[in-house]
Amino acid sequence: MGEGHSQHIFALDIGTRSVVGLLVVPSPEGKFEVIGYECEEHTERSMLDGQIHDVVAVAEVISRVKQRLETKVNVKLTDVAVAAAGRSLHTQRIEVSKDISGAGPISHNDSIALELAAIQKAQRILAKQHKANDFTQYYCVGYSVVNYFLDGEIIGSLIDQRGNEAKVEIIATFLPRVVVDSLIAALKRADLRMCALTLEPIAAINVLVPPTMRRLNVALVDIGAGTSDIAITGAGTVTAYGMVPIAGDEITEALSQAYLLDFPIAEEIKRKLSTQDTVTFSDILGIEYTYSREEVIRNIETDIHNLANLISERILELNGNPPQAVILIGGGSLTPTLPSKIAERLNLPPARVAVRGADAIQAFIGKANLTGPEFVTPLGIAVAAVKHPIKYLSIHLNGETLRIFDLKQMTVGDVLLYAGIDIKRLHGRPGLAMTVHVNGKMKIIPGGHGTAPVLLLNNEPAQLDTPVQAEDRIIFKPGKDGVPASAKPIELAGDTDTLDIMLNDTPLSLSPFIFINGQEASWDTPLKDRDEIEISLPSTLREVLIAAGAYKPEMETQQLPFTVNGKAMHYTYSTYVFTINGKEASLDNKIKKNDQILYRRHTTALPTIEDVLPPEERTEVNTIITFNGKTVQIPASEMEIYLDGERVALTEPIRAHASIAVRVRFTGDPIFSDVFRYVDESLQTMDSGKNLVITINGNPASFQDVIKTGDVLECRWE
Repeated sequence: MGEGHSQHIFALDIGTRSVVGLLVVPSPEGKFEVIGYECEEHTERSMLDGQIHDVVAVAEVISRVKQRLETKVNVKLTDVAVAAAGRSLHTQRIEVSKDISGAGPISHNDSIALELAAIQKAQRILAKQHKANDFTQYYCVGYSVVNYFLDGEIIGSLIDQRGNEAKVEIIATFLPRVVVDSLIAALKRADLRMCALTLEPIAAINVLVPPTMRRLNVALVDIGAGTSDIAITGAGTVTAYGMVPIAGDEITEALSQAYLLDFPIAEEIKRKLSTQDTVTFSDILGIEYTYSREEVIRNIETDIHNLANLISERILELNGNPPQAVILIGGGSLTPTLPSKIAERLNLPPARVAVRGADAIQAFIGKANLTGPEFVTPLGIAVAAVKHPIKYLSIHLNGETLRIFDLKQMTVGDVLLYAGIDIKRLHGRPGLAMTVHVNGKMKIIPGGHGTAPVLLLNNEPAQLDTPVQAEDRIIFKPGKDGVPASAKPIELAGDTDTLDIMLNDTPLSLSPFIFINGQEASWDTPLKDRDEIEISLPSTLREVLIAAGAYKPEMETQQLPFTVNGKAMHYTYSTYVFTINGKEASLDNKIKKNDQILYRRHTTALPTIEDVLPPEERTEVNTIITFNGKTVQIPASEMEIYLDGERVALTEPIRAHASIAVRVRFTGDPIFSDVFRYVDESLQTMDSGKNLVITINGNPASFQDVIKTGDVLECRWE
């Protein structure tokens, strides 16, 4: 990493309080040797919680550390390995579910897509919490699946499963891009190029908790000046990162307040408390004091307890329960009694909470005096530069070049996340379904299936978890959405039969009627969501005639209004005659299969006056007598019929709104001879010598005698 000295590793730990620079060279035994070390504290508050706030001021400190190392080792330094602060990392625990009802078995790619969708949801939540407009301003530096769920139940794997709902719960860790961007800017001002990047907790874990130990649930706490950074391992990986916004400066401030000390003097006393039994100092008034270590600790015990309590609570929050062990590193870890207080708060044996220094790192030889816990992270950065560096990858997505930090083994899915592509929209959405009711029964008509995305890596089909290398070319086209559901009645009719009948001696097979929302429709009418469809065979004579195309409106019974002597009346009639199987019928009669139907039109289109005239309007007077033992009616009056003022006969057809007048004219009392007009008696006799005898009520009478109702008439030959 230096001109003429390609084996030199220049590592920088840019902290809140100071910048530490190391020059390291690999040894033949596969270990590392420190050949140069420089440290300089910031003169102003140019760093806050691990984030560079004043790039120019930080760059000046970096430049001075770099120059002193160049002079000490006689090398020109151009490349540097750095670490992003762990306190900048954000961990999100998130769940995402997906409706899989009606879909096929879940593929491996579907499972990965669900995990990536969870990461993207966590990115958006993180961006919203930090009021960032672009959620892609956060790198995902790693994630692990906590649980898969199928229909609400935990399951080991979703692949090849079927159900209604698939869900995944993940823990994802993110790094703000601004942290990396500000690091690059400060290094560039110091004429340095970032050749390797790591994360501070990962750097420390890599040298103190190797992968073989990560099945153990261990909390690593880096207690610096301004913050205490936490990383937790378990199940073979780093499961969570977090931070507490107080650290060693809190204890220094407590000493300053307790003894009226300038801050640098208080910092010096704090460091001596870990190695000396007594401390001597002068306060801001020039008065000198000497106290035992125990006396000083008693005065700041409340603050130490507060720091231990906050660290312990954050560990419990991240881990859910006490870990198996806690490793403390960083200058603040030397705070007196801190390990024992953390052990007490976490209900751990005191031996399970330990301060680990650079001397515990077996990968180094010749560390000189770099043995304290504050040197773990700088040494870890140097090792990570060789064994676990994070580099830039140039990836081409749909022809556009993306520069991506290789924070882990990058995959096609990581590239899509970086580009801000909505993972949930990879696969085309299914088209909207449609719900209809057919003869009262609900039927769901699904929409078309969405198409799968086109995903090519170097012109070969790829999956979301396919690894990518520098200069790889990815072609991505999202799947197309399925078309909305569509249907026609003919597609829903099933095995509907026909109605076979004989109509006027013609055999017919009639199809069912189609009604949509009460309106008659055709078999090809496009349906809409929530339509009510009725499919039924003709059931009445009227429906049969309609289906056969023989129906006419005049076949319906009609109401003929008219008046008789001023009184409003109406007459119901039909111009057609119908029979079913030889029996007279009406249009409302039910029809069944194989019925014989006949219909014809009346010879007269309209009824006559005689058809419509009610009996009570027929005013007729008769003389009723008995003639030769038979009852005989002899009209005594005559009925005159007028239609709209014109004299007509009873056989005259009526018309709508006709005015009928009935008048009665009396013809006078009948006489005996009138009877012969209404009987079949003959007055002739073949026998001579007989006389005609005529009587009324037994009394002799003549043909001219008047007769009245009730009279008994006889006419015989004697």
